[in-house]
Amino acid sequence: MSKMNARDKLVKSRVAMLLKYPFWGPLAARLKLEEVEWCKTIATDGRKFYYNAEFVSKCSDGEMIFGFGHELGHIIFDHMARRGDREAQIWNMAGDYVINNMLIREGVGTPITVVPILADRKYEGKTADEVYDDLMANATVIKMTLDDHLEMDGDGDSDGESDGDTKDGKGKPKFKKLTEEERKALRDEWREAVIQATKNAGAGNTPAEIQRLVKDITAPVMDLKDLLRIQFSGSVKSDYTWMRPNRKAWHTGAVLPGQLPGEELDIVVALDASGSIGDDMLSDFLGMVQGSLDQFTSYKVRVVTFDTSVYNEDTFTADDGRSMGEYEITGGGGTSFECVWQWM
Repeated sequence: MSKMNARDKLVKSRVAMLLKYPFWGPLAARLKLEEVEWCKTIATDGRKFYYNAEFVSKCSDGEMIFGFGHELGHIIFDHMARRGDREAQIWNMAGDYVINNMLIREGVGTPITVVPILADRKYEGKTADEVYDDLMANATVIKMTLDDHLEMDGDGDSDGESDGDTKDGKGKPKFKKLTEEERKALRDEWREAVIQATKNAGAGNTPAEIQRLVKDITAPVMDLKDLLRIQFSGSVKSDYTWMRPNRKAWHTGAVLPGQLPGEELDIVVALDASGSIGDDMLSDFLGMVQGSLDQFTSYKVRVVTFDTSVYNEDTFTADDGRSMGEYEITGGGGTSFECVWQWM
């Protein structure tokens, strides 16, 4: 197959992806195709799709769709940047297991048979980090990966051209190490592209692993104590008056305004104390609530527990000298949130 025919096959495969795979197609179209001889199969640096024409000639159109999906998987999961100080070959294997399992399960193209690929159902649903730990723990034998995994910390220029005959792509590149700003810009560019592709394709056409990734990006998990603090802050009106100086500042020699009456935080905290929730968990939650309240100079919190009924109403204020750790937890039955709304 001529060089032009190899490129035509890749273009044809990408068009097929646009028509059949609404998530993968638009992402594959972002990569610039570049034939190189240093690459034995395929590779990517996040900007280009490098390929060996002879390898492409041996693959079917479906196998090249699989190949595009494979390279995109490394970009989406940020495998190159996340390696850190892990053993490179084992980390590369871990990434391949995760991506190949996903592509096979999702039916993206046809699994490549021209060269062996790494796939094992025991790693289904695991992250590259988890697979890496398992491979290291079991002293796995090093195996070849489908693609060339590029080192992004060399001394070459930013286009990946360096030693050897760079004009015809024979020289093995030493990719210039990206600055933190460049790395962040490239990562953010791909994150935006993945979010948009997920939105356009719909949940049914996007792998569950990538849906979770997008969810983590767009709705990151927040520490519960911080979330409570934000919620509580939004529930209080901070209005002050010089008519009621703050006594807590007197020992410093400063006179600060106090809060107006009625401007305190006034909330209800209802604790799910059904049988599936342990006392230790409830105690931890009360501690988080208390920690979030300590920033307020004035508050009144009504605390109740519930299962299918509401129990043990107690009130805590900023000046009563009591801690929520003193609250008596009651419950242990089924779960009905409706009883809380009826009680309120």
